Amino acid sequence: MDILTSILIGIGLAMDSSAVSMAGGIGRKAGLAKASLLAGLFFGGFQTGMFFIGGLGGESLKSMISGIDHWVAFLMLAFVGGKMLYESRHMEDKRVDLLDAKVLLFLALATSIDALAVGVGVAFTDRSVFESAIIVGITTALISSASVFIGNRFGAVLEGKAEGFGGIVLVLIGMNILLSHVLG
Repeated sequence: MDILTSILIGIGLAMDSSAVSMAGGIGRKAGLAKASLLAGLFFGGFQTGMFFIGGLGGESLKSMISGIDHWVAFLMLAFVGGKMLYESRHMEDKRVDLLDAKVLLFLALATSIDALAVGVGVAFTDRSVFESAIIVGITTALISSASVFIGNRFGAVLEGKAEGFGGIVLVLIGMNILLSHVLG
């Protein structure tokens, strides 16, 4: 798995954080820059940590299931991507206060659980889990921060589409891992 694939995984995983960040930017008049900074720090930090924890767990399982590791990676990515696609079609209109630390902590944890599962799957590839976790975290931080401003400007129109796009990206990456192992 190359750096571009890690960035694409980061983009896919960042879409639920992006949707929440957009919701946090909708209608916000004051504190937009602070909300953007906090969204990037919390969402990026939690994605990094959860991805890394998942990767460590996957590393410990790697030798036990090395014959089917490509299937595990595919199934993890396909499940998370499919879940994101489903959720993008069933989103409610929510307003989010990104300046409330308790709310932000809960949302960062909730949106990073998918990264735990994807980290397990990435452990079965030839990519460094640590390096991938850092790339995923930075990608999420940048996208989440920008999404607060995007939400402030265009939020109601784009909110559900971001998570659906992320789901498609993750499913396609999972298919690529499976096909490259089966055909290669």
